[in-house]
Amino acid sequence: MSLTILVQHADAELRERAAAALRGAGMAVVLAGDGTEGLALLARQEVDAILTGINMPGLDGFGFIEAVRQQDRLRAVPILVLSLCSMPELKTRARNAGAAGWLPQPFDPQRLVETVLAVTG
Repeated sequence: MSLTILVQHADAELRERAAAALRGAGMAVVLAGDGTEGLALLARQEVDAILTGINMPGLDGFGFIEAVRQQDRLRAVPILVLSLCSMPELKTRARNAGAAGWLPQPFDPQRLVETVLAVTG
């Protein structure tokens, strides 16, 4: 069974690099540019994991994570944050909101794939 991953980030180039790495590992990928678009996709698309940025227009990553965690059917979907910022308080805030982990940018494609596989079990 192939995994389906939502990759959402304001940076289109980063979205495409992450998608290419995941597709190269045999995963299906859906893309969103911000939290609002991501929530709309999740309303009609089942996913096995989510990669999200934090600084996005409209609904940012923290708001997105909180909105996802409020939905029973999405509560167990692992969420990983992709961010340039590595301040401990932001990582703590993301974990408290319900993120499973944090990946720094720029990311190593192999580590991205390994992390997604680890959180999806």
